[in-house]
Amino acid sequence: MADNTAAVASAGQEEKQPRSVRVVLFSLMIAMLLAMLDNMIVGTAMPTIVGELGGLEHLSWVVTAYTLATAASTPIWGKLGDLYGRKGAFMTSIVIFLIGSALSGMAQDMGQLIGFRAIQGLGAGGLMVGVMALIGDLIPPRERGKYQGMMAGVMAVAMILGPLVGGTITDHWGWRWSFYINLPLGVVALLAVSAVLHLPKKRGQGTIDYLGAGLLALGISAIILVTTWGGTEYAWGSARIMELIGIGVAALVGFVFWQTKASAPVVPLHIFRSRNFTLMSVIGFIIGFVMFGAVLFLPLYQQSVQGASATNSGLLLLPMLGAMLAVSMVAGRVTTKSGRYKIFPLAGSALMLVGLFLLAQMDTETSRLTSGLYMAVLGAGMGCLMQITMLVAQNSVEMKDMGVASSTTTLFRTLGSSFGVALMGALFNHRVQDVMAERAGSLSKVTEQSAQLDAASLAKLPEVAREAYQHAVSTGTHSAFLLGAGVAVISLVAAVFVKEVPLKGEPQKPSADDNADASPAAMAEAV
Repeated sequence: MADNTAAVASAGQEEKQPRSVRVVLFSLMIAMLLAMLDNMIVGTAMPTIVGELGGLEHLSWVVTAYTLATAASTPIWGKLGDLYGRKGAFMTSIVIFLIGSALSGMAQDMGQLIGFRAIQGLGAGGLMVGVMALIGDLIPPRERGKYQGMMAGVMAVAMILGPLVGGTITDHWGWRWSFYINLPLGVVALLAVSAVLHLPKKRGQGTIDYLGAGLLALGISAIILVTTWGGTEYAWGSARIMELIGIGVAALVGFVFWQTKASAPVVPLHIFRSRNFTLMSVIGFIIGFVMFGAVLFLPLYQQSVQGASATNSGLLLLPMLGAMLAVSMVAGRVTTKSGRYKIFPLAGSALMLVGLFLLAQMDTETSRLTSGLYMAVLGAGMGCLMQITMLVAQNSVEMKDMGVASSTTTLFRTLGSSFGVALMGALFNHRVQDVMAERAGSLSKVTEQSAQLDAASLAKLPEVAREAYQHAVSTGTHSAFLLGAGVAVISLVAAVFVKEVPLKGEPQKPSADDNADASPAAMAEAV
């Protein structure tokens, strides 16, 4: 009789669930938007911030501190959610992010801003992981594909509107509102999650692996610093870079060793026994490598070579982002309807490879229409991959490991973006310098002294220097995207070995250890 009652309660809840899930997802998308929009808004405001606070020599640390804190804290947030409940961990990360945003807006010098950005980054590390893990909890893998388009849409909105919103806020309200704007959005997300999301409580019997977390944070921080400083602040072969590489390798080797001994490892190595999970981590790394490199170099190419306006830099990426959004929605619906997904990693990796190769063919004569078509091919490839990688990774682990699986996949994508920006950037800069020295001779110093070589700045240069710089940028872009195409080959090889494991039709029930109240009736109260 009790079972029948629970079944009726469950059935009744299923009728209500779509509306409840939509409300929860709306708040999760706001949190995701906060995490993705922040750096793009702040990046637009940086010249104004430096003008008021000074400290130009520490400018890069405003971004680096945020990135370091985000990457280092990501795995820890995932483990906290697994141990003590995802709702509490997610709401805590929102609060920390909002505190960091408020303090950053009140910063009086560059040192304070860097420190407060680190606090903001600690919270941001839990936002993306929390969104992915909560979706993994609430939506069965078979149905999860439907919501891919929403996440891809949030990403597209952030990349397109970020620079525009940042410029508008800075011009009309002042740079401090670039941080304050997070507060009302964050409060809405916080209240919605608190009021609508009701997950079964966990006992929190486990402990945090502090030594493992420390070793992982140290290793990640060293890697991020190597990719950030290498070739810019320090030469790649300098003693400082070699020291950081040594520290990073030692810390990560120590971390892997300790995870085999720890009673409650922060990243359980057994999740990598799943072939699909390991392959999705590799593909996620490649996506980060390619995507953030493209976001960096495509606007630069279109502004410097094709004469586009820097003000609308986000709109320059519309062909790529629009294709990514459309294909992601189609991939989600097909996956939900058929339960099959291997075709998408294969097709996505192939399209990504082709798109990067086509972008590498751009030169000073390439039209905007042609470059837009090339970007659309790349965007279609990433649309096949962006959310499918997370879906397959989550489908490859047990429910108790959903948090660490989500955080580990997110971490690999973050590390990929760091490596992509660093390596593609180093190659780009090297090629630009070589071509400028070859074509412009002494006039190459003119371009080096220009603070921002956008269309307006280029128009003021001597014709020889302007043509030389445009040719140098197209050559550097060619080399950077050719490197990206080479790396994308790894993604295609990995996709070939993906095993099509059937997607689970319903969420797994938490074990007795995870949740003392995980009866069918309690699960009916989940949303």
